[in-house]
Amino acid sequence: MNSNTFDTADAELMRSVIQRVATGPELSKNISYSEAKAVMHALLDGSADPVQAAVFLIGLRMKRETDEELKGVQDALIDRTSNLTSDIPEAVVIADPYNGFNRTLQGSLFVLPVLAACGVNAYSHGVELCGPKNGVTHHTILRALGGDPLQSMQQLAQRLADPAIGWGYADQSIFNPALYSLNKLRTQIVKRPVLSTTEVMLAPIKGVQKTHLVTGYVHKPYRETYAMLGRHIKHDSLLLIRGTEGGIIPSFKAKAHFVRYHEDDIATEHDVILKEIGLDRNYRAQDIPENTPAAPFHPERIGMKWDIDALATLCAEAGIRALEGESGAVQDAAVLGSALIMWHTGAEKTLADAADRARSAIKSGAARARLEAGLTHT
Repeated sequence: MNSNTFDTADAELMRSVIQRVATGPELSKNISYSEAKAVMHALLDGSADPVQAAVFLIGLRMKRETDEELKGVQDALIDRTSNLTSDIPEAVVIADPYNGFNRTLQGSLFVLPVLAACGVNAYSHGVELCGPKNGVTHHTILRALGGDPLQSMQQLAQRLADPAIGWGYADQSIFNPALYSLNKLRTQIVKRPVLSTTEVMLAPIKGVQKTHLVTGYVHKPYRETYAMLGRHIKHDSLLLIRGTEGGIIPSFKAKAHFVRYHEDDIATEHDVILKEIGLDRNYRAQDIPENTPAAPFHPERIGMKWDIDALATLCAEAGIRALEGESGAVQDAAVLGSALIMWHTGAEKTLADAADRARSAIKSGAARARLEAGLTHT
């Protein structure tokens, strides 16, 4: 942010909005769609005072955002997002929580090469690190694998269309540098702001015919929020999964619960008995080993629990072993995540068939080959 000069009109708007949204749970007032969008534009453009920006984000979250406020913030983010269309019929966009994972080894990144091996073009988006959790992310795991998490949007579009690859990763610092510039501010305000809800709804690369968004949640109220935003943005479909740590991989110890819709269809809720697709387990996910090195103290990464490079390496190695045939929670995650997405997008008619197809892609070595092709592509 530019802390030296602030637009007078933006300053007046910020003062007016803060006076309404930051006066406590009983006295706070809602703001309009246009006001929320204008304030978010000011934050993204650096024309808002950083202290007022923090007060706005905290006040809005404590008040609880209305649908109109969420739409305004969402549209401001879209306005500053670089968008491209890849030369593929359909694109699957996966968005795990931007603040990452710090309780379980993550297998969701490895859903991407499995899907690609099954003929489904998919990519994820995120950042390297984000508070308050500062956990392991697709960015850090991809880097540990030897890949480049900072490829351009044009490179990603080409990778998705490449018949030998078909998957990729988009970093927020590339497709929305204005939003990424708020990362430090978000760490300083500690609590998850409205940006945590809206950034996962972005789709910087689209398919020619359809774009499917897949994201996760933990708390029930977010089901309605994400469905509302998906409709507002006009994603062709939404698959919203109740996953571990808010990601797209459900717990293996319970029914897999998710909400989905296609275009103008009514959103429907589903519970899947994992035993019926051969994935019932006695674990929720694979816990992070207790002997994983702890994070060194850093004043801007207070919420960080583990040494991220060490944790990302553990996830990367577990993912490679999973794609090479080692059974366990990480391979199960790659299979289940891929199966849910293939069934949702219509690539397979049943979840059982989709799970079998994902397993076949791993067993044949096709998924491993896609992973390697994506890592070595320049």
